[in-house]
Amino acid sequence: MTVKTKDEQKVLAATTAIDVLIEEGKIKSGMKIGLGTGSTALPAVKRLAERIEDGTLKNVKAVVTSFQTANACADWGIPVYTLNDKVILGHLDLTIDGADEIDQKNNLIKGGGAALLREKIVAYNSDSYAIVADESKNVESLGTRFALPVEIIGDARFPITKALEALGAKCVLREGVRKCGPVITDNGNQILDCLWENPVEASIMEAKINEIPGVVENGFFTKLRPIAFIAHADGNVEIRR
Repeated sequence: MTVKTKDEQKVLAATTAIDVLIEEGKIKSGMKIGLGTGSTALPAVKRLAERIEDGTLKNVKAVVTSFQTANACADWGIPVYTLNDKVILGHLDLTIDGADEIDQKNNLIKGGGAALLREKIVAYNSDSYAIVADESKNVESLGTRFALPVEIIGDARFPITKALEALGAKCVLREGVRKCGPVITDNGNQILDCLWENPVEASIMEAKINEIPGVVENGFFTKLRPIAFIAHADGNVEIRR
C-alpha cells in the first residue's frame, strides 16, 4: 500500500471535496463561493478553477479571505468580488476552507495563516460550509495541541494577554518569519497564539474571548458546522457531515 504524504493528503481532500460537492449539487454554476486561505484551501481553489476551465462550472463569483487567495484566483482565472459588491450583497452560498484542528463535532481552530478574521466573516455569512483537511488535523479536543490564534489590536496586547491568562491560556505573540517584529495580519493587527493545558469548551470560549476589549476575533469556529473532507494516509477520504 502506498502511503500518502501530508501534502498529498491535502490535495486529495481538496480535489475530492470540490468533485463531490459538484456531484451532489452543492456547487453549481452561478454560485457565490467563499474561498479560504492556506496550504489545504489553495488546492481546493485550484480544483475549482479546473472545473471552471473544463466547462463544468460557469459564472462562479468568489469572495476571498486573504491576499494569498486573491493572487491565486488572479493566476487561475477566478473572478473575485467583496461581500459589499452588488452581485454578492453580503451573502454567500458556500465557503470552502481548510482548518488547523477539527474535533469530532466538526468544531474548528483556524488562523494558522493569520487570516482568521476574514475567514470567519466569510464563513459566518454563508449558507453552507465545507472544510478540507489531512488526517493530522483530526483531534479529540481543541486548543491543547495547536495554539488558538487571537487577532488583537496591538496597543491592547498586555491587558488582552492578562485576560486570556485568566481564562487558562498561555499566550505568545506571533513573530514574523524573515521579518523583524510581530506578524501583521492583512487587517493591520497582531496575533496572539494561545494554548490550554486542559481541553476547553470551544463554543463557550469563542464568545468569552471576543468579549475582551481589544480582541478583534479568535480562531474558534463553532457556530456553523461544516461538512468535512478528511484525507488519510491510506488514500481514503472520510466525509463527516
